[in-house]
Amino acid sequence: MTTYDDQNVFAKILRGELPAHKIYEDDKTIAIMDSMPRADGHALVIPKAASRNILDISASDLAAVYATVQKLARAAGKAFGADGVTVQQFNEPAGGQVVFHTHVHVIPRHEGVSLRPHAGQMADQDDLKAWAEKWRNALG
Repeated sequence: MTTYDDQNVFAKILRGELPAHKIYEDDKTIAIMDSMPRADGHALVIPKAASRNILDISASDLAAVYATVQKLARAAGKAFGADGVTVQQFNEPAGGQVVFHTHVHVIPRHEGVSLRPHAGQMADQDDLKAWAEKWRNALG
């Protein structure tokens, strides 16, 4: 396994060097909109502590990430009228990981609507802003 690279896009977002549409934040995690969403409302939950993926993250940081994942999953119906939620987490290139900072995808789902391609097209910034607002309203 390769070591953690602190120049990855999520590390830069956490340091405030790149913009993101924030949904939620606590002392250990942040949730943001995925800029290449597989469905409307596709969010990412990211630990604030540096880790490449599930293979090197601390147990306490992983627990914090999944507590935030659960908060978003529970709010998906209220925020987007979702019929269900897809939760995905990829590890290393062979596992489909593209950005090498631990992150979990939380994707609101609707019956009969397929996911868009992974790492596909960039979303419109106005859409991302509106979806982030829906998440924040649903989370209270």
